[in-house]
Amino acid sequence: MTRSKNVYKRDKASHLKVGKIILPLLLISATLIFLAFNFNSSKKMLEEEEPRYKEQEADLLLADTDTSNLNEINVLLIGTDRRGDEYGLSDTLMMANYKPESNELKLVSFMRDTYVSIPNYGMQKINAAHAFGGPDLVSETIYENFGIQTDYYASVDFTGFPKIFDLIIPKGIEVDIPYEMSHGIEMTLEPGEQTLHGDQLLGYVRFRHDKKSDFGRVERQQEVLTAAKKQGVNFQTLLNLPQILDALDTYIDTDIDKRILLAIGKSLIQGGSEEMETLRIPAVNAFTEERRNVGEVLVPDIEANKDALNSFLTDELAVELTAE
Repeated sequence: MTRSKNVYKRDKASHLKVGKIILPLLLISATLIFLAFNFNSSKKMLEEEEPRYKEQEADLLLADTDTSNLNEINVLLIGTDRRGDEYGLSDTLMMANYKPESNELKLVSFMRDTYVSIPNYGMQKINAAHAFGGPDLVSETIYENFGIQTDYYASVDFTGFPKIFDLIIPKGIEVDIPYEMSHGIEMTLEPGEQTLHGDQLLGYVRFRHDKKSDFGRVERQQEVLTAAKKQGVNFQTLLNLPQILDALDTYIDTDIDKRILLAIGKSLIQGGSEEMETLRIPAVNAFTEERRNVGEVLVPDIEANKDALNSFLTDELAVELTAE
């Protein structure tokens, strides 16, 4: 199965490194998929307040694009600790869904321990698909198990997350930490309301050693993503644009056409809602926790999760998003 390319005709040369474009991505790192959209609304700042911007950068950001030629698209958002030329396990796996007719953006989070069939590799945790075959195999795995086609991918190296986040949201994100977090994140986060920045936020969204385990981590990822989208991008972010582009080129890889990014960004700025619907897969009451040869896993009820996904993406009914 090959990933469907159902928007904008493009040739093979359009597989772009993100430094040449504004990537609406950041999962946790997907945070960028929502933050970067706001750059397109700041024409006056770019042209009058900050003359050091190169003309070609302004032309790219302010391109006259629209969503009239777009169909609904699904973008894989993959966070990984990739080292060298080899793919690593996906530490975070999400899918962003965009509907141009309603200007809606939705987010699906796939739990890393979900036990699924990976083409040519048998039953495995879903996070192994990226290590076995990169984004293409992840896409095939999601289609084979849940019947959802993805059109593009954006892969984020977590080592660059703190730098990128601090450039885009220099004021940080306010969170209320319920208890001390330290195990497995190489830092100690004290309980209470506080503002977290790059390294601290990375620790916050990756922490999983509590009673909720990976369920809690997915909730925190979605919390940070939503808060960042609401906060948006200020003038200081625009001043950091050259450094942001350099960082994106280093740490993020995608095959999304820049026209699609700009079209969606412009549309969301003009009429998009601050609120974002999210879904976790496996869905509530649609899985069992078991031990298999690959360790502790979440065994999904495939048909029930297909129904949950389809209902969520088509607005047929409301789906509970968090574990009980």
